[in-house]
Amino acid sequence: MHHFQYKADELYCEEVPVRLIAEKTGTPCYIYSHATLSHHFTTFDSAFTKVAHLICYAVKANSNIAILKLFGSMGGGVDIVSGGELYRARRAAIPPDRVVYSGVGKTLEEIDFALREKILMFNIESTQELDQINRRAEAMGTKASISLRINPDIDPNTHPYISTGMKKNKFGISADSALRTCEKAKTLKSIEIVGLGCHIGSQLTDVAPFVDALRRVRSLIDRLRQTGFHIRYLDLGGGLGIVYDQEAPPQPHEYAKALLGELENIDCTLIFEPGRVIVGNAGILVTKVLYTKRNQAKNFVITDGAMNDLIRPSLYGSYHYIQPVLRGVGETEIVDVVGPICESGDFLARDRGLPMPAAGDYLAVMSAGAYGFSMSSNYNSRPRAPEVLVKGGQYFVIRQRETWEDLVQPETIPDFLAD
Repeated sequence: MHHFQYKADELYCEEVPVRLIAEKTGTPCYIYSHATLSHHFTTFDSAFTKVAHLICYAVKANSNIAILKLFGSMGGGVDIVSGGELYRARRAAIPPDRVVYSGVGKTLEEIDFALREKILMFNIESTQELDQINRRAEAMGTKASISLRINPDIDPNTHPYISTGMKKNKFGISADSALRTCEKAKTLKSIEIVGLGCHIGSQLTDVAPFVDALRRVRSLIDRLRQTGFHIRYLDLGGGLGIVYDQEAPPQPHEYAKALLGELENIDCTLIFEPGRVIVGNAGILVTKVLYTKRNQAKNFVITDGAMNDLIRPSLYGSYHYIQPVLRGVGETEIVDVVGPICESGDFLARDRGLPMPAAGDYLAVMSAGAYGFSMSSNYNSRPRAPEVLVKGGQYFVIRQRETWEDLVQPETIPDFLAD
């Protein structure tokens, strides 16, 4: 569900015309719906009201501090994978006891920052990382709460780049090694094992892989408790998919029903790390048509939005539905929607049926709220797009468009190159 709808052939975000925002902020621009964000968070959260749980939103999906602040105000925490994401979370006033830190490559600086902030727990992904966190906690005179991220070797049936729970993936500790790792952790005086968890991938459209992974982690929790470990948290990660095209992912209540059937008498606080399922369909990328072009093989629609703004189509071959901001009556043609970047892989859609637009028309690239702006770049020295949050009949620029000056501000020319 989302709040982007046509009214008299004009696309609105809630009560604001998308065209108005595009004209005021320029294009390309990202637009997010407050009502959709709030509804999706509440829907996911309420699916688990029968059990103790914490929703730790996956910051990587969309890291704008206004969005983090919104979820924090609704009782949510965050799943982070870097010191920068922790910094963002704290700027957004997310309480540290609602922060879970995942990721295979935590640096000394990042570990120290998280220890100083007294986050809820680190998700440990290797024995060397465990040793490193113990050393840093000991040096700082504190104790680190940890959860072991288990790699359950489950095929999530998703794009290989976003599969994270198979043996060939870099993430987590194998189930076979988990007991040995926990025994090792028990000997480390600055470590406290408080949880166990897993995350098997992103954009999953079937509950079966989630259930399979849960069963494997649940059996490990039972074995650990039998040997004296007090496991208080079960982190089930994220990964629930959304509709981009013809997918039919389970709704949060269906996902919850499947998991809760496996969690009787678990006596753990459940942690979930949803990202895409909350923000994906809450955002769009608006781009303006610069030119149209035809040759013997293709019809091209050339826009000011490019792969640096939304890389998912180029990187994953992902589908995003594209529709005109002002709906007309032109005949549908098969076109490639491409950007100005000097790469043949710079496209937002290929072989797509669209009413042929004209230069100056606006197009809305749907389902762009997750892994859109957060994966954008300055490639070809293109300033990154602004982000806009709509609430009812008002809109708020929550990130200004970068300028050319912003692009070079961190750079310096050494004296020996000076004139």
